[in-house]
Amino acid sequence: MSDRPSASGAGLPEEIDTSVAHSARVWNHWLGGKDCFEADRAAGDRVFQMFPDIINVARADRSFLARAVRFLVAEAGIDQFLDIGTGLPTADNTHEVAQRIAPECRVVYVDNDPMVLVHARALLNSTPAGATAYIAADARDSDTILDEAGQVLDFSRPIAVMMLGILNFITDAGEAHQAVSRLVDAVPSGSYLAITHPTQELGGGANAEAMKFWNENVQPPICARNEQEVAGFFAGLRLLEPGIVSCSRWRPEPVLVGVPAPEVAQFGAVGYKP
Repeated sequence: MSDRPSASGAGLPEEIDTSVAHSARVWNHWLGGKDCFEADRAAGDRVFQMFPDIINVARADRSFLARAVRFLVAEAGIDQFLDIGTGLPTADNTHEVAQRIAPECRVVYVDNDPMVLVHARALLNSTPAGATAYIAADARDSDTILDEAGQVLDFSRPIAVMMLGILNFITDAGEAHQAVSRLVDAVPSGSYLAITHPTQELGGGANAEAMKFWNENVQPPICARNEQEVAGFFAGLRLLEPGIVSCSRWRPEPVLVGVPAPEVAQFGAVGYKP
């Protein structure tokens, strides 16, 4: 990764406060990355102590992304992606997975974290046949997202909208549904929507306590949603099998015959727009 800031925060934009833990950097810490600071590591370690399975959640979410993208490119024939809430670059970003299968794939990333913007160039290494671009915008700012994405993606052809681990940061249900519906309404028939979302239905009391700690110590705050609430984001779409499940169990790679993948407290699902 090029142009990585120092651990002291030197070279970062002024709006980045390294003394306050931030979601993208905490997530990066859980995934073994180095784009984080002491506050992020301390908060991430405390959440891990309270809810050790959070590391499996983080890894399962990344694995879901890779499996979903592979399905969308190799089986569904999708070659355009709008990835909302991309987070800090790590291994197997959306464009890397997609372009390994079809080099002509075009991917637009969207995030509003200024530190992610610092690393945007790391996301822009497309194959010559394809394209990648980065939009600095909030997931709720549909007009900006659609206007700028339209410079790279062809909205007359199917697009996969990826919203992995982002809707939990839009704690108002109405705003969250509006953010999804505006994007889904803008893409044509034959498009797809992929979502992952934390839930307390699968994580137990430790998960609830860890989320409480998060909301008191990490920015931005998050919310959990149950299966029915997550299903609401797919209104008007056809859920693909196996529906809304723990993201680790959405079309998992075969490990042992008859042995299900370990469940994590994160839903995952993909829907098709007829």
